[in-house]
Amino acid sequence: MTMVLPQIAGRSSNWWAIALRGIAGILLGLLALAWPGVTVAAVVTLFGLYAVMDGVFAIVAALRGVREHDRWGWMLAEGAVSVIAGLVALFMPVLGAIVLTWFIALWAIVTGALEMGAAVRLRKIIDHEWMLMLAGMLSLALGLVIVVQPGVGFAVIATWIGAYALVAGTVTLVLAFRIRKWAQEHG
Repeated sequence: MTMVLPQIAGRSSNWWAIALRGIAGILLGLLALAWPGVTVAAVVTLFGLYAVMDGVFAIVAALRGVREHDRWGWMLAEGAVSVIAGLVALFMPVLGAIVLTWFIALWAIVTGALEMGAAVRLRKIIDHEWMLMLAGMLSLALGLVIVVQPGVGFAVIATWIGAYALVAGTVTLVLAFRIRKWAQEHG
């Protein structure tokens, strides 16, 4: 889950794509925390749907932002990674829990790194870019925890994913409203 603010901050009409990403993360988090013992297929499907939605909203925000700024590439790259991760999870569920575990770890690490890179670039553009940095650090931490302890069991990983998605979704939703406010003040 990531976003790059400069390309969307110029227009208050773009904040909604980030808000939808946050809502999707919150919903995934609540579902994963409510039912951590769900079957591998259900977790694969939930992850796949979330990653595709997250990626599509990131791509939409990047493409809308390309008209405003020249720094849209981070969000577009992140969106593409998320869509690919989600499609693989949806259309190749037989890969099994171990492969999915590593796949989720890679996705979280790449997404986190891209979010953190975007946050560094935003320091000069908006206040409170720390929220994006926090989302990136949460994603990176999730990926690293999974890499360090891949055998802890899929139910535990589902709980970690749920906690991450809930916190990152909340941070993303707050950030969306900050973008909207910033865009209205500077628009």
